[in-house]
Amino acid sequence: MPGRVWMHCDDGVAPALHAVVHAALAQAGLAVADEPPGFGLLLVAGQASPRALRRLQGLPRDSCAVVAFTAAPAHAVPAAHDVLDWCAGAQVEQFIARARRWLAVEACLQSPAVQGFLAGASAPWCALLRQLVEAAMYSAAPVLVCGETGTGKELLAQLVHRLHAGGELVVVDCTTLTPELAGSELFGHERGAFTGASAPRDGAFALAHGGVLFLDEIGELPLPLQAQLLRAVQEHSYKRVGSNSWQHSAFRLVCATNRELEVEVARGRFRADLFYRIAGWRCTTPPLRERSDDILPLARHFLAQLAAPKPAGEFDDSVCRYLLTRSYPGNVRELRQVVARLWQRHCGVGPITVGALPPEERALAEAPWPDREFENAIRAALARGLGLARISQAAGDVAITEVLAQEGDNNQRAAARLGVTDRALQIRRKAWSASAANQA
Repeated sequence: MPGRVWMHCDDGVAPALHAVVHAALAQAGLAVADEPPGFGLLLVAGQASPRALRRLQGLPRDSCAVVAFTAAPAHAVPAAHDVLDWCAGAQVEQFIARARRWLAVEACLQSPAVQGFLAGASAPWCALLRQLVEAAMYSAAPVLVCGETGTGKELLAQLVHRLHAGGELVVVDCTTLTPELAGSELFGHERGAFTGASAPRDGAFALAHGGVLFLDEIGELPLPLQAQLLRAVQEHSYKRVGSNSWQHSAFRLVCATNRELEVEVARGRFRADLFYRIAGWRCTTPPLRERSDDILPLARHFLAQLAAPKPAGEFDDSVCRYLLTRSYPGNVRELRQVVARLWQRHCGVGPITVGALPPEERALAEAPWPDREFENAIRAALARGLGLARISQAAGDVAITEVLAQEGDNNQRAAARLGVTDRALQIRRKAWSASAANQA
């Protein structure tokens, strides 16, 4: 597929090799740029130079690099990057295969199937989507989606179904299954299998043939019901209640839970053999507090859904501040409910203002910053005997660390968000490195 990658050669790489690789990429239909973002190749001759390592560390959060060594590979390359040992037989075709995979996933992420369905562009959310899209496109293995309640686990199951070729999405809420009826709900039954079974009935496994079977909140299943799933999950074979013949169903399995299943396995509350059957690919949905950059985009997305087919209005600055400073124990689901209340209370034309907030929440929108939570943190620091200089330094360190994490360690963008110069941020980070070296 056509695509664009970046390429950089470290000191010592022969110009002839650079030209050969560049030509091979062009022949494969990959346009070559000199700079990220995107998927790229860093050619290194022998030990990676400090300049090459700095380049890797400074990559934007939406970039990915394959490091190819033309001599003995170095061990100083961060483990987050793919490494090819060129001298051991790795060829440019290996990089092309990786680039095409990455570009295909990226194209899917930018397609209407994803962008028109899910909102959010924060680093944690994009990393999750890239992982899930790759699992859906290049694997038939079961997908286990973990995360707190309200973080969008069912939407991710729907996304897998959208990327799946045909079939239905069959949803089973495991919290509603009872031992008496679970067999019929999951596997179906024959006529006369039990009292009231006046006709044969297909269960969820049969209905999901050719499509996606979504077992929601699988962590809530009692142990006897977990045992019933083992063969059906692994071999896609099952027996209807009242039947002696095996049936086969070709389905893609997606499971979701808000429990820590490894902990449940250790406590004997979840079968280890079932856990390893359903966790072929494992994705964890980030809570909304870890993707605060997505709060306003999500709020506008929900507002557009509520207003459709009419154009959506806009939130004024005071409502935006309220949405950003409010806590969301219920995560994205709670944010959607907040936006729905604002929409329902809003009347007339113009932007949505704090007047649309319920009275009990209006005080939070008008509350000044720093808020009580911030003041409590300062009181705790003072109680530990910390002075103003140490408190100020700690606040700055937390702000810098948070922004660098959100910006993928991009110094220039982080400095712009913090309202300082790029040089000032570099000096601060250099001081951190020196302090860490002295402590070591």
